[in-house]
Amino acid sequence: MHIADVTMFHAPASGGVRTYLQAKHRVLSRTPNLRTSLLVPGAERDSLGDHHTLPALHLPLGQGYRFPLRRRPWRDALVDLSPTLIEAGDPYVTAWSALEAGQRLGVPVVGFYHSDLPHLMGDRFGRHVRQRLIRYVVDLYQRFDSVLAPCHAMANRLTEWGVPNVRVQSLGVDLEQFHPSRRDPGFRTAMGIPADKKLLIFVGRFSREKNIDVLLATMRALGSDYHLLLMGPGMPTQVPSNVTVVNRCCGSHEVARALASSDALLHAGTRETFGLVAQEAMASGLPVIGARAGALIENVPLGAGVLCQPLDPDAMADACSALFSNDIAASGRYARHFVERQFSWDSVIGSLLTHYVDLCGLEQPDARAVRR
Repeated sequence: MHIADVTMFHAPASGGVRTYLQAKHRVLSRTPNLRTSLLVPGAERDSLGDHHTLPALHLPLGQGYRFPLRRRPWRDALVDLSPTLIEAGDPYVTAWSALEAGQRLGVPVVGFYHSDLPHLMGDRFGRHVRQRLIRYVVDLYQRFDSVLAPCHAMANRLTEWGVPNVRVQSLGVDLEQFHPSRRDPGFRTAMGIPADKKLLIFVGRFSREKNIDVLLATMRALGSDYHLLLMGPGMPTQVPSNVTVVNRCCGSHEVARALASSDALLHAGTRETFGLVAQEAMASGLPVIGARAGALIENVPLGAGVLCQPLDPDAMADACSALFSNDIAASGRYARHFVERQFSWDSVIGSLLTHYVDLCGLEQPDARAVRR
């Protein structure tokens, strides 16, 4: 079996999709009689092992993302790879190329709906744009043999729009990398953060749907007893005195250390389709203070954090106070236990592989081999 992934959502500073693909290929590399390939944009055409790049337009202010403009090179590259199954990870040119390649090869094509395009763009440009994009999404995704969505809310939305064959496929967490044992007693001193502060953290790229302004307003409301660490590219530099900013792309080891050395995750995003940073924080032993919206509703259970009214700094400040007034360490332990049961990459990708095999009409692999 040969699985080929194609997406434009793959850049040095990209987040959940890149993490998913890396974990997926790492887990599947341990499965006998299975090969994986990844086709993504780059500065030039290149191949290194199973990683292939095609040149694509560099997006100004796009944090390293590149946008393919022509279908044909991507279709032809996929046909040359001759996979058993293709998965398309974005709703743009590469998705249409994957469908065309699948038709030529006679193989199933899966569309993974990672981000809620109509609502993200609708928030910026209004209801008319949202409705047009809903029609576009339905026209595209009804052509796939299977459509994956990372949470029930998103799967239900696609089904309501009229997209068939939708399946919930959650993402996962590296439970060894993101672990409470990564806590560093010297971390706060190194960051210039007083040891007696209640340390909140948010990690991610700066984008409108992350609502970083709500986090900053929350910190103004909380006052000097609390401190927030913002980590990620594009973060604002004009911030309250109880906020520290690391304005760059941070490696996973650095993020794991920072999460485990903090007290709670503060997350104001309202358009999360999985909320990977929330799951990584919970795996690190942190409870989550977040907006009651998107996938956080499904993936932050009662006891592992507090969810509040979206876009309301006062409500978020109250949620912080409520969390810290209880046994926050117990909340962190429960959060870790929840992620261990629900979101290990081995079990997530094992379930996905079973779905792939069904689509291809092949024999099921040995489950023990997948776990190994």
